[in-house]
This record gives sequence, structure tokens and C-alpha cells, in this order.
Amino acid sequence: MPKLLNINSYHYRRGGSDVVYLEHASLMENLGWQNGFFSMHHPKNNPTPWSQYFVDELEFGQSYSLGQKLSMASKVVYSFEAQRKLKRLLADFSPDIAHLHCIYHHLSPSILPVLAGRGIPTVMTAHDLKIACPAYKMLNTKGICERCKDGSVLNVLKHRCIRHSVGASAIVMVESALQQTMQTYRRYLTRVIAPSRFFLDKFVEWGWPRAQFAYIPNYVDATQFSPIFGAGRYFLYFGRLAPEKGVGTLIRAAAAAGVQLKIAGTGPEQTALEVLNTQCGSPAEFLGFRSGADLHHLIQGCRAVVLPSEWYENAPMSVLESFALGKPVIGAHIGGIPEMIEEGLNGWCVPSGDTDALAERLREVSMMDTNILENMGKAAREYVEKFFNKDQYVSAIRRLYADLGVN
Repeated sequence: MPKLLNINSYHYRRGGSDVVYLEHASLMENLGWQNGFFSMHHPKNNPTPWSQYFVDELEFGQSYSLGQKLSMASKVVYSFEAQRKLKRLLADFSPDIAHLHCIYHHLSPSILPVLAGRGIPTVMTAHDLKIACPAYKMLNTKGICERCKDGSVLNVLKHRCIRHSVGASAIVMVESALQQTMQTYRRYLTRVIAPSRFFLDKFVEWGWPRAQFAYIPNYVDATQFSPIFGAGRYFLYFGRLAPEKGVGTLIRAAAAAGVQLKIAGTGPEQTALEVLNTQCGSPAEFLGFRSGADLHHLIQGCRAVVLPSEWYENAPMSVLESFALGKPVIGAHIGGIPEMIEEGLNGWCVPSGDTDALAERLREVSMMDTNILENMGKAAREYVEKFFNKDQYVSAIRRLYADLGVN
């Protein structure tokens, strides 16, 4: 029985990358693999006997003493605790391969030399742009930013790229400078999985060797989604309410188009967006966090899902889930979104951050014949079943693992 070590900062369904981490492990277990887990302690973690090896909780939004903050800062840069506890895990569990997801800051790349020293092939799924951009997103308060590609990581501090904080930006600048000097990711990651062609091309553009990457798109198990192709009256955004998601642009566009909009999600921008919504006289309705069957019901009842992102999205699961539920998507033409949408067949793309263009598209779709929208919903469902299914994902992962000598 082959053994897989799954590594991620959180051991619960906190966000999209955490869901992929847990789902991937479950999928491999069903294929006959034995799983091990390495993560961080957290009150919301799924119960697991592997928690005996987990590192101490490190949450930056909490209140800490000066001493605790200094200790946290050192762990962000290089965690000797994570090295020590991983070595203890490896003494009890000898994996054939390790698959990493998000490890930055909480576990730190200090664990990579430990895995390499044991001769364990190490694969990382790039859920964001962190291995190139110190600030994860190639984004700051002024918009898309790629200054560090040809410049210094001092840009992180100069532009306060981390939460617009001098302190947080300084810590990440030091961490990034150290990793660049040591070439930690490039030296010790055997392969990097890019879920979008856009991310793969962007990493290569930033100087990574193409041979170190594998393009493996995300998937949805369409059998778990019940599509409703009938076109509803409202447009729907679901996801995090953060600056890079473009929800402010969507609220302005919905107000200009005079269409009904529902927003499902929470996040740091919620209060500001609610104020903007009032100022615009927009019909947007804030529904709070929704998940599971409740979220599916909202998607099933909408006219189209809108993804108005203003950063380099990777391969949003929200697009695949919307398609699986029989709904077309209006997406921003940025990052990996355009490669997921067939223009006019299962959705549309509009220029990112362009309120007028988005308003015009919302107007057009609001007046579109329902038969056309139903056919687009059916095409969306067929598309996700054909190109983003579980069998293709499993085959691609197996080929990758086999290429690294693990079957």
C-alpha cells in the first residue's frame, strides 16, 4: 500500500485550498493509499490522530504579547518547530511521496529540506502565486503588481503589500529574501501543480523552469450537483468579500443596469460594500455566508453567476460549481478565468474592473430569452462533466506520481 503525506496549514475546510487538501487525501484513500497528515493546531480542525505531530497554532489576527509576536515572526521566516515535529512524524510514518498545499508562514518552507533529506519526492499544488510573489497575489492597493519579478523584495515593504501593514510587510519581506537566497522552493520542490495554464505561464515568465510544472486542473464530482437549467431573475455573487474580488465594481454595475443582485459571503470589505450599496441605491441583497445545500439552492435559482475578480484568479471552483449546477457565468477577463469560459456558449467574459462593460453585460443577460440561458446552462454542465471531472484528475495525479517513481 503506497503512503501519501498530505501537508497544509489548516486541517479543516477554511477555504478552497483546504478543501482541495482534504478532498485529495480522501480521493487517494479510496484508491488504496494510506494517508498521513501534517498541519497546524487549530480549534476548528477535523479530529485526527495525526494532530500529535501538528505545530502550535499561529493566527495573526489574534492578540499577542511582544514576546509572542517576536516568536511568531521568527516562525514565519523559518520554523524550527515545524522541522522538529515533521522529523518526529517521519520517524513513525515513512511516506512514498509528500503532497503540499498552503504551507507558507504557518509551517514555512523550512520543512522542504527535511523531506528532501529523506529522499521523499515533494509535490506542491500552487493555489496562489506565493512561490513567485512574496504577497501571494501580485496585487497591492493600487492594483496588479509584478514589481518583484525584475526588482527587489524591498517592494513588499515599500508598498506595504501585506495587509497594508509595515510590520507584516517587513516580516514577509525578510522571509521572501531568505527563501530567494536559499532557493528553497526551486531546490526542494520536485514538481509544482498549476491548476490553470495562466498560473503555469506566469511562473515560467517569472523565471521558473517549465519542466518543474504540471498542469492539472481542479475538478468537481458532477454527480454531487443537481442542475436546474431554468433561468431565475437575480444574478448571484458568492465568495469572499475582499478588495481583489471586485464586488464593489459589481454593485456599481448592478445599480447602473437596474438588475437584481444577491451576494453570498463575508469578509473584510463587507461593511464598506454595504455602505457603497446604499450610496448606489443598488438592489443588491447581502445574504451572509452560505454553504452546502443552502448555497446550491441559491445558485440553482439564479439567472447567472458573476465573478468580477480584479486579481490573477487561479482556477476558481466557483466557476466549476456553477457550471455543475447548470448556470452560465459572467467572469472577469483576468487570470485563469477566461480559459474556463467558452464565450457565448457557457458564459461571458468582461474586462476586469470595467463597471460600464459589466453593467452592459448584466443588462443583456437580464433581457435574454430564457431558452437561450437554459441551453447555456446545459452546455455548462456538459462542459464541466467533459473537461473537469474526477477521472481525469485521478489519471493526471497518478501519471505525475508515477513519473516520480511512486505507483
